[in-house]
Amino acid sequence: MKYRAILAYDGTAYQGFQRQAEGIPTIQAAVEQAIKTVTQQVVTVNGAGRTDAGVHAAGQVITFAVDWRHHHQVLLQALNARLPDDIVLQMLVEELNDKFHPRFSAQSRSYNYNVLQTVHRQPLLRNRAWYVRSKLDADVMQAAAKLLVGEHDFATFGQPPQGENTVRLVFRSDWQIQPEMLIYHIEATAFLQHMVRRMVGMLVDVGRGWLTLKQFEDRFRRADLSLAKTIAPPQGLTLEAVRYPPD
Repeated sequence: MKYRAILAYDGTAYQGFQRQAEGIPTIQAAVEQAIKTVTQQVVTVNGAGRTDAGVHAAGQVITFAVDWRHHHQVLLQALNARLPDDIVLQMLVEELNDKFHPRFSAQSRSYNYNVLQTVHRQPLLRNRAWYVRSKLDADVMQAAAKLLVGEHDFATFGQPPQGENTVRLVFRSDWQIQPEMLIYHIEATAFLQHMVRRMVGMLVDVGRGWLTLKQFEDRFRRADLSLAKTIAPPQGLTLEAVRYPPD
């Protein structure tokens, strides 16, 4: 039976989602080990997004196939009992569509990124936000973020998987402005490697006054990866949700 699940995790202790060499902690390896412990079967878990080391998820979508004779809720509870405290399956259902793939069937993915704007560092948020002490101009950052909406060549912000181009369609790009936190929201069909972190890095450079709005747009339009000088650290980034066509 094939199952689809929504996975949430704190990525601090992991070297990303994708399984690596034996002994390297990853989200995929931890979930596959939990499934093996519960079912005594070796499976491969597929995910919607290959989050980097230190990146979190609130709505990662995964699938796996396993022989299981009991109700899917029993499997959900058993797996959560075996998973580490920083990983949880929020939902698990039987997937009746054999062609469904969490990555290739997705219409869009949504991420958010937290930029902390407080006088002093906040130790309790050190794994959830990028602390930027200098006061940022949120209005110009908002204007720059809006330029990213639409179908564009995003080569300035990331490299594609082998054989793919760098054109992506962005549905949403904006900042949620709070007194001590700026939260960047972006939704797109797909993302290049480190794309969101490079976007946030350049947007913060605009907010610092290191780049003008025109310079930001010029660098973006030139589609040159070497122009993205600042890469935001991973801990502020969360894969929020993955959207699929209606069944």
